[in-house]
Amino acid sequence: MHAAVTAVTLACITFTNGPRCTLSAMRTPRIRSRSLAGQLFAVQIVLVAAVVAGCAAFAWISDRAEAEKAARRQVTATATAVAASPAVAAAAGAKDPSRELQPYAERVRHDTDVDFVTIMSPRGTRWTHPDPARIGEPFLGHTGPALEGRVFAETYTGTLGPSVRAVAPVRDRNGRVTALVSAGITVDAISARHRRQVVALLVFAAAVLALGGAGTYVLNRRLRRHTHGMNATELARMHDYHEAALHAVREGLLMLDGQRRVALVNDGGRELLGLRGTDAVGRHVTELGLPRSLTDALLAPEPRVDELHLTADRTLVVNTSPVSGGQRRGTVVTLRDHTELQALSGELDSVRGFAEALRSQAHEAANRLHTVVSLIELGRAEEAIGFATAELELAQALTDQVVAAVAEPVLAALLLGKAAHANEHGVELLLSPDSHVDDGLLPPALPTRDLVTVLGNLIDNAVDAAGPRPGDGLPAGAARVTVTVRPDGDDLLLRVTDTGPGLAPGTADEIFRRGWSTKGPGAAAAHGHGLGLALVRQAAVRNGGTVEAGRAPSGGAEFTVRLPLGAGAVAPGDAGERP
Repeated sequence: MHAAVTAVTLACITFTNGPRCTLSAMRTPRIRSRSLAGQLFAVQIVLVAAVVAGCAAFAWISDRAEAEKAARRQVTATATAVAASPAVAAAAGAKDPSRELQPYAERVRHDTDVDFVTIMSPRGTRWTHPDPARIGEPFLGHTGPALEGRVFAETYTGTLGPSVRAVAPVRDRNGRVTALVSAGITVDAISARHRRQVVALLVFAAAVLALGGAGTYVLNRRLRRHTHGMNATELARMHDYHEAALHAVREGLLMLDGQRRVALVNDGGRELLGLRGTDAVGRHVTELGLPRSLTDALLAPEPRVDELHLTADRTLVVNTSPVSGGQRRGTVVTLRDHTELQALSGELDSVRGFAEALRSQAHEAANRLHTVVSLIELGRAEEAIGFATAELELAQALTDQVVAAVAEPVLAALLLGKAAHANEHGVELLLSPDSHVDDGLLPPALPTRDLVTVLGNLIDNAVDAAGPRPGDGLPAGAARVTVTVRPDGDDLLLRVTDTGPGLAPGTADEIFRRGWSTKGPGAAAAHGHGLGLALVRQAAVRNGGTVEAGRAPSGGAEFTVRLPLGAGAVAPGDAGERP
């Protein structure tokens, strides 16, 4: 069990970190057995040998029968031709037929490549024979059918041994049988011819076997390279580990082929990219419906390292690594979900802002307290009381306004902290008179974390845009940011306006794209700008809301976010009113 878990772990680590995945990590200790390629090679060699041997045996049997048939046709044709010769018919009536027929029969025997041509009397007395000493002896074999005028063939053992022979009648002008002709080929001669054919067949079969074996070896050598010498059991085990690892890894894994089509995607990748319920394998990256920036990252030829990309409801860290092997073969993509981490980071930034605001307020309070103490020491008690009272009223005014209008503690704390932060940057943060949020207005389905993300990023951008800059000639107190928070019908209306330069024409759609910033692409990449507005839209869309950008009456930028509250969340006197 421990070995199996170790194998899966090694496989997951190798598979996730890039394309250099080693199959040996998935092997477990075992007794070495023949590889799959070796097994297939042995089976194929046996199959080729069996096929060649079967074909050779069939050809041998067929050739043997065909050789006998050919011999019968040959001797039948020879005997028939000799019997039809006028010279043979004339010599059959002579006093000494052997003197004229023996040389003729030998010439025919040599010319037709048969073993004997025997011409005999109707009683079977030989007039010719390959062995002249046997002339005059009786013919060994059957002659009955020939005496009846028919040509026939048979296999018979004569003076030359077993032979395939044919016997044909010789007729005179009156049609009487006056002589018989027998031509034959010995079985040994037929066997010799067959052996020569078999040798040629065996040579051809050996060549076919060698060629088939060489082709099989080349194919199996290539198969061995592709399977890394593993056997069927190892391949099955590797497949099981592969499936288990893909389903177990929570991080997203996406593999693209050379044409940028999805070759593999695990469960985590489907969830992070919103591909559940769709057949993503085989589809091009541009057909997955992903944000443009993420699609561009997946299509990029160069590797990407720890890039932040936003989908409709998630923040993803994307790493891509090309798979190269002489030519581009594809890309391995890993995805990590940083949605929660990004939200926590935003909250941490807010807490840091609060802490910084408290530090600034403590510093200012200390300065004012020193002023009051100094006035008392100088004997100017009335001036000290007046100064302290004025400062207290000024500091308490915004606090009283925020606490009275916004009963939701998280929003109230956020607004107070952002007010102190804006004051440090020379910007006055104002809460519009119609702002009003009762305690308990926000439904449980609307996370306060998303409210902090939306309102905090909008205020930070507005303060940055409205803040005074050297040489702009703005009078004191001219830089302002106005925040509106109130229910509007079934929605929660969040509106932030500033007195900055406003949005450039034609950028209303681009500002919510990841990486967009008024500071330019270089600054956005170097200092982390260009993500706030993208997170605002993501949080709004995730909660079923909308976000719009426009130009404020003061000339600056105006951002309006509407988040659904549900039925019954209509403020008194605001029914049907849509600003």
